[in-house]
Amino acid sequence: MNGNRNAGKPREECGVFAVYGHEEAARVAFFGLFALQHRGQESAGVAVADGCQVWAHKGMGLASEVFREDTLAKLPGHLAIGHVRYSTTGSSVLSNAQPFLVHHADEYYALAHNGNLINAQELRTELEERGSIFQSTMDSEVIIHLMAPHLKAGLEEALTKALARVQGAYSIVMLTRNRIIAIRDPRGFRPLSLGQFNGGWVVASETCAFDLVGAKYIRDVRPGEIIIIDEAGLHSLMPFPEEKPAHCIFELIYFARPDSQIFGENVYLCRKRLGRSLAREYRPDADLVMPFPDSGNYAALGYAEESRIPFEMGMIRNHYVGRTFIQPSQAMRDFGVRVKLNPVKPLIVGKKIVIVEDSIIRGTTSRNRVRHLRDCGVKEIHMVVSCPPTRHPCPYGIDFSMRGELIAAEKADEKEIASFIGLDSLHYLSIEGMVQATGMSRDNFCLACYNGEYSLTPPPTFGKFCFEGRVF
Repeated sequence: MNGNRNAGKPREECGVFAVYGHEEAARVAFFGLFALQHRGQESAGVAVADGCQVWAHKGMGLASEVFREDTLAKLPGHLAIGHVRYSTTGSSVLSNAQPFLVHHADEYYALAHNGNLINAQELRTELEERGSIFQSTMDSEVIIHLMAPHLKAGLEEALTKALARVQGAYSIVMLTRNRIIAIRDPRGFRPLSLGQFNGGWVVASETCAFDLVGAKYIRDVRPGEIIIIDEAGLHSLMPFPEEKPAHCIFELIYFARPDSQIFGENVYLCRKRLGRSLAREYRPDADLVMPFPDSGNYAALGYAEESRIPFEMGMIRNHYVGRTFIQPSQAMRDFGVRVKLNPVKPLIVGKKIVIVEDSIIRGTTSRNRVRHLRDCGVKEIHMVVSCPPTRHPCPYGIDFSMRGELIAAEKADEKEIASFIGLDSLHYLSIEGMVQATGMSRDNFCLACYNGEYSLTPPPTFGKFCFEGRVF
């Protein structure tokens, strides 16, 4: 398990980007990854091709740390894929950084994957018994091994045969010498969008990446769709039976950047509607509404507008705290609470405040921050959360994979959670209020982390054993 993980917030595992038809494809891919950096900060990588040869570069750290001008200059080609990663399957080591690149039967195959395959370990065991030798502990590598026996029949056949075997969440971009492939699982757990610019094509986990590179959003890659892009243009396949959609609602609540379009909805506006829905459900007597920046910012705006309680930025974020910040010693443990956020004391002393959060996963971060507010002289602290209590682990690519990591699964009710955090009151948004705020039907979403109703049944060992540092 990653020792640098945020103790109070969930993490997405990665973002993917692809570009076809640009003379500086690697540079475009880098900027695409820069826009998607919020989806993973452990590693970054790009694979690029010019029609004849494939090159790749990847490393540990942020995209801006992995790539320099001289690095990009050594990656020529008009098609490229890129990946930023936060590990949910496999250790946080360079061998697990993506894109994953192999050479087979005079062709190169590079793959970058967002999601989690719930039957990866079962397939890996089967493949190893047949003689497959794995280079990494990533679930993504399983797909390449499943493709290999069918590549003589063509790429489309190999992809269809391989993906028919895997179960779980996957939004994938692939690259060969002269093709880009984009794939989304039949339930559409994770987002994946298609765009166009300067006669070329782009694919990305989020549309904010299109804005940065100057591309026009065309549409989402459809659940169960395989898109192949080459010199002949775009070719779409729908080889799998239609399934009930299971979009991860956490993308709208927390993961995606607010300037992105996800599942057909603008994230910023959706989060404001979540806040409005919260205010209709619960409105304590308070002097001001505030978020812990940056989480909860947009829901807090909606909550303040609906409740007509003044919105204030009662906590100020230090934007210069980086990944390599030196941790305070035990003797300075209170200093650690103030590293990222510091209160505007004249604004909150003696006041009754409502804190709007987008989620509470483990509760420890909220507890420390609330204690700090108490020490500053806040009179009452109420908290509202723009999603229901997270009671069930996620097997589809979010990093809470044990019930023991979830405070709402460990505590009996909202009152007990409020007591642990140190709140005067706590209210979670109802499932009905949450779904209504999205503007979509409940049937479109995976709500398993709230209600335990899994679209795909997790393996029997899920949440019970550890493999390469991750608990399944």
